[in-house]
Amino acid sequence: MAQRACACHILVKTREQAESLLKQLSQGAEFDKLARKHSTCPSGKSGGSLGEFGRKDMVKPFADAVFKGPLLKVQGPVKTQFGWHLIKTLYRQ
Repeated sequence: MAQRACACHILVKTREQAESLLKQLSQGAEFDKLARKHSTCPSGKSGGSLGEFGRKDMVKPFADAVFKGPLLKVQGPVKTQFGWHLIKTLYRQ
């Protein structure tokens, strides 16, 4: 069976924005609040939640971060054709 994961992300236009948000997260800011305020993805309205998906549902750089990176730790900035992502993988199965 194909591996599935659940993740949240914040999508912004520039690496600088992503790094600024990463710094805020490291200082205790809440991921979902930053996603609601800054993410350009429609998922921002729900705190960045993307729900559950398969590896092939996402572009390769994003899928690699979700399926190979650590759980519950914010990764990024990760660049895709959509912009710069901060990604938090909630679980994989």
